[in-house]
Amino acid sequence: MTTVEDFKIKSHELLVELDAATSEMMALIDAHQTSGVIWEQAVQRQHDAYEQWVAYLNERG
Repeated sequence: MTTVEDFKIKSHELLVELDAATSEMMALIDAHQTSGVIWEQAVQRQHDAYEQWVAYLNERG
C-alpha cells in the first residue's frame, strides 16, 4: 500500500516531467517550430507525461 508521503513523492516526480515536457513544447512554439520530427517528439513526450500522471492518480481512486 502506498503511503501519503509515497504518493506525494511519486506525484511530484510525474508532475516535474509533465512540466518539463510542457515547457519544451512552449519553447518550440516560441521558436515557431510546430512541425517536423522535433515537434512530434515533444508532443508525444507531453502526452505521455500527462497520461502517466493521470494513470497514477486513477490508481489511488
